[in-house]
Amino acid sequence: MVMGRGFSVLSDKGDEYVERIVQYINERAKEIGEASENATASDIAILVALNIAEELFRVEEEKENLRSRFDGDVEELIRYIDRKSTIIPCDVRDGL
Repeated sequence: MVMGRGFSVLSDKGDEYVERIVQYINERAKEIGEASENATASDIAILVALNIAEELFRVEEEKENLRSRFDGDVEELIRYIDRKSTIIPCDVRDGL
């Protein structure tokens, strides 16, 4: 039950996964409902959706920042390795 209403939800991730999501939504709805005295169920649902969308955007931004930082670190490491490496000429016959 999501906010007191029954829904049939199918997921490749299984029932436990869906239950975790439902529990999360219900917890958020309860928090918002307690903070908003005159909010209708519809108002609460919209506010939950807005809050979850804001969380998603924040996480996506953090992920992009980490990816950029990681890419920069990798490039710096490659430059370091290039500076420290010396190419030693050899002949393929050296191993024979």
